[in-house]
Amino acid sequence: MSEIKNFVAELQWRGMIHDVMPGTEEQLNKQMTSGYVGIDPTADSLHIGHLVGVMMLKHLQLAGHRPIALVGGATGMIGDPSGKSQERNLLDEKTLLENEAALKKQLAKFLDFESDVENKAILVNNYDWMKNFSFLEFIRDIGKHLTVNYMMAKDSVKKRIGAESKSGMSFTEFSYQLVQGYDFLHLYQHENCKLQMGGADQWGNITTGTELIRRKLGHENEAFAMTCPLITKADGSKFGKTESGNVWLDPERTTPYEFYQFWLNVSDEDAEKYIKIFTLLTKEEINALVEEHRQAPHLRVLQKRLSAEITTMVHSEEELNAAEEASQILFGKGTTETLKGLKEKVLLSVFSGVPQPEVSRKEFEEGIGLLDFLAEKTGVFKSNGEARRMLKEGAVQINKSKIDENYTIGSNDLLNDKYILVQKGKKNYYLVKIV
Repeated sequence: MSEIKNFVAELQWRGMIHDVMPGTEEQLNKQMTSGYVGIDPTADSLHIGHLVGVMMLKHLQLAGHRPIALVGGATGMIGDPSGKSQERNLLDEKTLLENEAALKKQLAKFLDFESDVENKAILVNNYDWMKNFSFLEFIRDIGKHLTVNYMMAKDSVKKRIGAESKSGMSFTEFSYQLVQGYDFLHLYQHENCKLQMGGADQWGNITTGTELIRRKLGHENEAFAMTCPLITKADGSKFGKTESGNVWLDPERTTPYEFYQFWLNVSDEDAEKYIKIFTLLTKEEINALVEEHRQAPHLRVLQKRLSAEITTMVHSEEELNAAEEASQILFGKGTTETLKGLKEKVLLSVFSGVPQPEVSRKEFEEGIGLLDFLAEKTGVFKSNGEARRMLKEGAVQINKSKIDENYTIGSNDLLNDKYILVQKGKKNYYLVKIV
């Protein structure tokens, strides 16, 4: 069996602990312990908001303990009031199962589910044990152990029924902490799971579980709780959200290029915080990088290393290389070959902010003179004269290759069979679409 390392101390220096129940560290240093994190299965992909919990599970496994990822199929059906002002949409069983399979595939990039080690990870779905519970059984066997006063004292409940709440709170949501508490009890009894982890907003729900275990099974039964701080950005805006929404781990939802760019563009202050949370680099490696970054912040050493580490972990080294190459295109270092190798989604994300004039395919195939193409058809230049002058100065590129007035534009120039990249001067790009 692998040696037990100090999990709490590891998370402490990484800035990943918000609250920890007394006795937790002693329990983890004493023996291999199973711990779980709940994951909402309302989508078929994790997003980077989930990553802190996933990294907690990863560190738990690396420290010699057993991680349990709990997909909240049942809880996902009712919605968690913590920090939310709206109830969630209910999902059907088929969708839940499809989402669970997709999430396991992503989690397998972080956790070892397959090998023969004693602390190999497991994935469970609380729908499996909740679906057969009748309402009467639940309120008789579980509900009687916790008072309404105890449940009302939780911050997540207070906020939703307090003066500042406009919508109030349904009984369904009020019962959420009981259902989550029962998950912990179930895993304690069936998987010998003694620790639940989650975000700081989950502290109330998690401690309800430890209380339920003691009240139902007797006070000698100890269970533990730990939360990590909610990740914020230095400027106060929400972490993990961009103008186009969540940053997903699924490459179909967020291309590896966009994923890489997200981390590359974080502020210096955030990069210093995130590199501890989202990579496995050691304390010494991180301290050295921070020092190097402070000497020459303009080189963005921290952001480059952070984005490289996390893109490789979530996607692959190959996707990282492709994302780095795609990034170079905008800064003048990319080649025609690099450009031709880009998938359409990546091409569109690299040039998402540039003008995208359209030319009809029929006209294009019949043949358009270069000057007409650059001026009248696409509006890259105001006139043929301006286009001719800049061509003479060598200031026009098609697909990253310099061209002159004798160049004939044709189907060989098409990227992904429908785009042509025109560059005017150093920084003006146009992605012409042949429709």
